[in-house]
Amino acid sequence: MSNVILPSVVRRLRDEHPGCDIRLSEEEPEQPRIGDLDLLFYDGRIDGDVEHRKLLDDPYLLVARAGTFPEGPVPLERLDGAPMVAWPLTCDQPLMEQAVARSGARPQIVFRTAVNDTLLSMVRAGLGSAVLPWLAVRGADVPSDDRLRIHELRPSLPLREIYLHWRAGRIHSPLAARAVEIAVEVAAELAPPPASA
Repeated sequence: MSNVILPSVVRRLRDEHPGCDIRLSEEEPEQPRIGDLDLLFYDGRIDGDVEHRKLLDDPYLLVARAGTFPEGPVPLERLDGAPMVAWPLTCDQPLMEQAVARSGARPQIVFRTAVNDTLLSMVRAGLGSAVLPWLAVRGADVPSDDRLRIHELRPSLPLREIYLHWRAGRIHSPLAARAVEIAVEVAAELAPPPASA
């Protein structure tokens, strides 16, 4: 989100409304809350008195060092015992890891960080592979890195769902209302290819 969708939203808002007051923060709480926020992007629906708009489905992909797996889709069972680097157990990560475990694969997590560049650096270094959502792969421009390979997983993991939330019944400022419109437009333009492509 913060590498792909949010920068486009901010750029377009600032182009349309020079000098507008935009304040952002990035956190990864286990239980996100709207509080005084105008808008909250999150990978899933949140509880409470909130409204939401689904922006896109974000499929998971396997990112591996070149030569780790044969070209093409990788069966989930190939991840059993394989060294993996991963995000911390926040947001949608526990659900993804549970889905991998239900397939019968139990990868060996050897490193965790919330920083995508660090995860990919560890994959390049050969520490392990990573299962990352398409937005993270796209935001890091992994397809142009000849040291890395992107693989679909078979069977596919449940999609990560990206939502935009706001407090129920809240009347948006014109800027916040426009931010919602732009986020929907940007997400539609970025929609990943179907998992079968």
